[in-house]
Amino acid sequence: MKNHLGKETSPYLLQHATNPVDWYPWCEEAFEKAKREDKPIFLSIGYSTCHWCHVMAHESFEDERIAEILNQSFISIKVDKEERPDIDSIYMSACQAMTGRGGWPTTLFLTPEQKPFFAGTYFPKYSVPGHMGLEQLLLAVSQKWKNDRNTLLKSADRVLSFLEDNNKREEKEENLTINLVELAISHYQDSFDAVYGGFGSAPKFPTPHNLLFLLRYYEKSKKEEVLHMVEKTLLQMYRGGMFDHIGGGFSRYSTDRFYLVPHFEKMLYDNALLILSYCKAYEVTNNPLYMDVAEKTASFVLREMKNEEGGFYSAQDADSEGVEGKYYVFEPNEILEILGPEEGKKFNQYFDITEKGNFEGKSIPNLLGSEIDGSWCKESLSVLYEYRKKRYSLHLDDKVLTSWNALMIAGMCHLYRVTGKKEYLEAAKNSQSFIEKYLRDNHTLFVSYREGKCSGKGYLEDYANEIFALLMLYEASLNKKYLKGAEEFCERVIDDFYDTSCGGFFLYGKDNEQLILRPKEIYDGALPSGNSVMTYNLVRLFLITGKKKYEVLAKEQVKFIGKEAIKHPMAHAMFLYGFLDAGEMPDRITMVVKEQKDVEDLSCRIPLSTVICMEEEESADYPLLNQKTTFYVCKGKTCQPPSNELNME
Repeated sequence: MKNHLGKETSPYLLQHATNPVDWYPWCEEAFEKAKREDKPIFLSIGYSTCHWCHVMAHESFEDERIAEILNQSFISIKVDKEERPDIDSIYMSACQAMTGRGGWPTTLFLTPEQKPFFAGTYFPKYSVPGHMGLEQLLLAVSQKWKNDRNTLLKSADRVLSFLEDNNKREEKEENLTINLVELAISHYQDSFDAVYGGFGSAPKFPTPHNLLFLLRYYEKSKKEEVLHMVEKTLLQMYRGGMFDHIGGGFSRYSTDRFYLVPHFEKMLYDNALLILSYCKAYEVTNNPLYMDVAEKTASFVLREMKNEEGGFYSAQDADSEGVEGKYYVFEPNEILEILGPEEGKKFNQYFDITEKGNFEGKSIPNLLGSEIDGSWCKESLSVLYEYRKKRYSLHLDDKVLTSWNALMIAGMCHLYRVTGKKEYLEAAKNSQSFIEKYLRDNHTLFVSYREGKCSGKGYLEDYANEIFALLMLYEASLNKKYLKGAEEFCERVIDDFYDTSCGGFFLYGKDNEQLILRPKEIYDGALPSGNSVMTYNLVRLFLITGKKKYEVLAKEQVKFIGKEAIKHPMAHAMFLYGFLDAGEMPDRITMVVKEQKDVEDLSCRIPLSTVICMEEEESADYPLLNQKTTFYVCKGKTCQPPSNELNME
């Protein structure tokens, strides 16, 4: 090993362990060395399946000349954004403030005190028109540090001051004076692409929490135009190349308006949230296509993204042999050779595999021009799947992240409830067991696990998503241990992350490393923010338990996020998803059983509503009828007589 990354467990850091650059992980040793040697910090943030991170690594970080400059004039630090979302959040904000845009790899220069004074994203090795090269940039910053340092230090102070001001929240909105939900719906309608689905222009990210909110809104409003936006988007995402028609699962986003050409990396969190979205769409419409897509996605995850003990891996790379998408594309003759002339010709026509191609001379299989009736080609798909696995390989980021596993647990639970297939509930339970065994110490969660080591005390997203998963596990299994776990972690979040002065939850807790800022993330990106998920969690905990403290905190979250949500409603979809149920009385089923074992197999036969399960000994207000399992069903403020049969009519 040529640097200090060899003992790390992050696949991203290990990808750079043999670089000639003298990389350090984020650690006190690096900052002390920078102070001692009077050098600025070169900070590079990325993740292991990031295409442009690979490009910059091959062009620059494997280059002896670039390494020489970095090693002489800088202290170089590598950060995996998935293991350190706190660092990524702060310095991505700095990059956006300085450049007006962000992305990975993120490239920053810091003082030894961690203050950023210059930022960007990908830099080529040499300058090209309109884009400075990394070599030129390094030499310029090095000279500036030696000859005009005060200018850089003043810049660092200005950037930090801006970030601090931006991090301050105004007083909470006491009362929302406009209908926030209707405002959000109007924004979605204005940005909806009526021709190709989705919202806005290219690139199009799936952002499944948008769809979850719209589906929940449709359930309440029955406005067909809202359901149309969701169905058009779900159908187009499935038909296009963003969905892997041969192996299942979704890529990270579409590079075009049509959902044809994806950025080919597959992320666990996207697939988890998309399983939830397609399940919800099936629940609302009873269209079997949506269940089929959810199951194909789950099949991919269980087949390729799961370890032997039930933990889910993080991501698959976009690149094979250094070429983006090479694993996924085909030429017509290749299909003819594998399937034979008759079946191959039919397959090529159906999946748009042509001589011209639709991606750099080759073809991404898609159904954008075909009717969706693929039952005839199941065997061919299976043959091509096995062939494709042997043709090229994909890098797998095999670390297990708590927050992303929690989202997949939730997805598997919802899939179990709409299909009744126990393998999905078992997958959810196994992943939760993995978290409890390897990523938890009493009431403390850890961020990541790989090769026998867990790393990093959890952040808000870890706890928020884990509470979300435990609530979904409770509703899927009706096992009270999961509800108890959700409440225990909620208490931990309130104690360690909640800002008692002006509301909201900090990104990192009292026990985490204290950085130059302590931000609160409230905007949803590709993932829902921890604050949005906590809003949903608090609402659900109140509806299930009836405990006043959850209602009070949910209302505080609404006040805290509400003012920002009014400005940018589409950036707060998960918050709105929880907000829709805040203050309302949903359908409630109180189920009383003699023993916990009596609830086995019941949950998937109960409609998806708020279920409270209790044993006879704790149900003084809800006595058993005929000494059998008894259901108390309430709709709004009207309750039916107790019954041994569940009646939701």
